[in-house]
Amino acid sequence: MLTSIRLRWRAGRRAFGRLPPTTRGIVWALGAGLAFSLANAAMRMLSQQLHPMQAQFLRYVFGLLPLLPFVLQVGLRGLRPQSFAGQFWRSALHTVGLVLWFIALPHLPLADMTAISFTNPLFVLIGAAWFLKERMTGARWIAVVAGFAGVLIVVGPAVTGSGGWYNLAMLLSAPIFAASFLLTKVLTQRDGIWVIVFWQTFLVTLMSLPIALPFWSTPTALHWALALAGGVLGTLGHYCLTRSFVSADISATQSSKFVDLLWAAALGWLIFDDSLRSSTVLGGAVIVASVVWLARYESAQQRRTRPGGRGSM
Repeated sequence: MLTSIRLRWRAGRRAFGRLPPTTRGIVWALGAGLAFSLANAAMRMLSQQLHPMQAQFLRYVFGLLPLLPFVLQVGLRGLRPQSFAGQFWRSALHTVGLVLWFIALPHLPLADMTAISFTNPLFVLIGAAWFLKERMTGARWIAVVAGFAGVLIVVGPAVTGSGGWYNLAMLLSAPIFAASFLLTKVLTQRDGIWVIVFWQTFLVTLMSLPIALPFWSTPTALHWALALAGGVLGTLGHYCLTRSFVSADISATQSSKFVDLLWAAALGWLIFDDSLRSSTVLGGAVIVASVVWLARYESAQQRRTRPGGRGSM
C-alpha cells in the first residue's frame, strides 16, 4: 500500500511539474491562502484570550518547529543567506505589518479582515511594475479588478465603519505587507526557499519578543495548542507563498488571493458563528471566476508562444 501511495505521489508531482509556470504559481498561492486562513482562525481565537503581541510572538515561535528538520539537515553553513541585510529588512517590514494586523485581528470578523487585506494585490501590482519591472498584461489587471469587484459585492452591504480604528490599522498593514512580499520576490533570485522562510520566521520571532514581554501572561493548554496550529500552518503558508513567487511573476498570482475570502467566510461561519450572506456567495463566484479565467488565459498564451505551439513561427 505504501508503495502504491509513493507511486501516485510521484506521478502527481510529475504531472504538476508539467503545468505552465503561471498555473503552478497560482496553485501554490491558493495553497498559501488556505493555510493562512486556517492559521488566522487559530490566531484570532488566541488573540481574543491573550494580548495580541504575545499571540504574535507565540505564533512565530511555533512556526520554527516545521523548520527544524531543514536546519538539522543543512547546518549553519546551509542557512547562510546571500544578503543578510535583505533578510533583515524583509523581516522588519513584516514585523511592523504584523503588529498592526494583530492589533486589529481580535476585533474584526475573519471575512472583513480578509477583505481589507485584499488591498495588498493593488500595492503589489504597482510595486511589481515600478520596482521589479514585471510586464503588466491587461489580463492580469482585468483579473485583479474583477476579483476586487467580487470583494466589494461581499463586504459592501456590511460596510458601516463600526470597526473604527481597527479597520484603519488593518488597512495600514496592507502596503507594508506588500513591500515585504516584493522584497521576498527579490530574495528568491538569491536565496533558496527554505533559507528565506527560516530567516523570516527566526528574525520575526526575535523582533516580536521585546514587544510581547510587557504583556506576558501564562498560557493555558488551549493557548499552546492554538499557537502550535497557527505557527505550523503559518510557516506552511509562507512556504507555499514563496514557491508561488519562484514559479511565476508575483503580479500573475495576485488575483488568486481573493479566494482567501471564501476560506475566511467558511471558517468564520463554522468557528465564530459569523453569518454567511447571499452577497458572499455571489461575490465568491465572481472571485473564483476571475482566478480560473486568468489561469486558463495565461496557460493558453504560454502554449501559443512555446516552440511547436499554435502561435509559434
